[in-house]
Amino acid sequence: MPQETTYLELSEVDGGAHKFYETVVDGCELTVRYGRIGDQGQVKASSYADNAKARAAAAKKIGEKVRKGYAPAVRGVRQRRAVSRRQIVSARSTARTAPVLWRYDSGAPAFGIFVDGRHCMVGNERGVITTLGHDARVVGQVRLPDGVKCIVADDAWIYAGCDDGNVYDLSGKVPRAAYSIAPDIDIYWLDIHDGVLGVSDAGGGIAAIDHEDEFLWRRPGRGRSAWMVRCDDDAIYHGHSAGVTGYDWRTGRELWHTSTGSVLFGWQERDHVFAGTATREVVRLGKRGRREQTFRCDAPVFSCATAADGRYVFAGDSHSSIYCFDEAGNRLWKLGTGCGSAYSMQYHDERLYVVTTGGHLACVDASEPAIRAAEAGSVPQVVDVKAPPSLAVTAPSTTVEVVDHAGGGVVVRCVEERGRLRVQVLSDGYHRDWSVQFPKGIREPGAHYVVTEVREAGRGGFYRAYGDIRRLR
Repeated sequence: MPQETTYLELSEVDGGAHKFYETVVDGCELTVRYGRIGDQGQVKASSYADNAKARAAAAKKIGEKVRKGYAPAVRGVRQRRAVSRRQIVSARSTARTAPVLWRYDSGAPAFGIFVDGRHCMVGNERGVITTLGHDARVVGQVRLPDGVKCIVADDAWIYAGCDDGNVYDLSGKVPRAAYSIAPDIDIYWLDIHDGVLGVSDAGGGIAAIDHEDEFLWRRPGRGRSAWMVRCDDDAIYHGHSAGVTGYDWRTGRELWHTSTGSVLFGWQERDHVFAGTATREVVRLGKRGRREQTFRCDAPVFSCATAADGRYVFAGDSHSSIYCFDEAGNRLWKLGTGCGSAYSMQYHDERLYVVTTGGHLACVDASEPAIRAAEAGSVPQVVDVKAPPSLAVTAPSTTVEVVDHAGGGVVVRCVEERGRLRVQVLSDGYHRDWSVQFPKGIREPGAHYVVTEVREAGRGGFYRAYGDIRRLR
């Protein structure tokens, strides 16, 4: 029996949607592939009792897409649209060199960084995320389909925003797509808080997406090219060419706006947000929008970070320098990275970690004795870290291990409600009517799964799947 393939595209003018949808029926199997035109996309496979049921399921999916404006097309005729990346020539710092303890060359310019008590992560424009221990040993690598925009933490979950328009959950054994951003949004930055995703984009727009990967709201911002978005319990903070704007995360209602220089990066602490600007300063704002302090640098600020509660404020500029200020705005030091300008940075346990235009993840000893020695011209010998040649690289997957018993895990099931697939908990002791945040690419109606753990969202009302996912036979 020959395969039956249907290929559709939806391509709108003026930067609108540019995506494809393909179904392949092969006997009793239906394979669906979808994503941005020119990308490999995501693949989802399903089995049916016979060929007629597989064809009927394909016809239903095709009909839904046609009603949304998709039309038959020939693969390869339309080309992929360009993804916006920062195109910056980094000048060499004229300051003395910082006390860099070690550095890892990721192989391409890097934006994504995440550091906690266990490890450090760097994600580059080739889609490679490398995890290192604090002993500078490479312990793992993930390859996503496109460049990594950012790596963010949301409680126990770690997510990576990717130029293919997806946000991947890195918390299990394999990466899984957790959110699929609308193809017409050219993502600049992402942040996630309690399952709510904030997205800033090339056009200066801002959007909020809930735990079911559905828009809460979407609106144009006050400026252009929005490189900053930060989220908390109350608001989404959006930094763009005209300053910083706060929005109610539930409704998208504007709460306040504060003019600053064009924002190139954003950071937040419990009571403040920080905006690194093209006008050579980091601006500290209260979370009601009041401008409280300015930290002056000598060149446009690409990135910023703070020690806990803003006790120290760090900045990286376009001339490969990094700075440290006290909370009153006094500059304590300025030193050169020696490996490019810091696109992103994070402070942890007296060390400043930066990822750079040169593609390095560098660990800087930010303790006072090390800084004083560096200012006097004495720095340690840098250790250049290499990944083991035999290191296995993990790719995103829609394949799910099948098991016969739940073991000690939590059993959930996938149900169809008003044309949408939802996941609910079956195990005792949980709210049966609450949905579970669960990867959309592996949802199958009627299927039962075992997850390591489900945790109630901080705001309540739904659960979040954590750890590994297996399917019950």
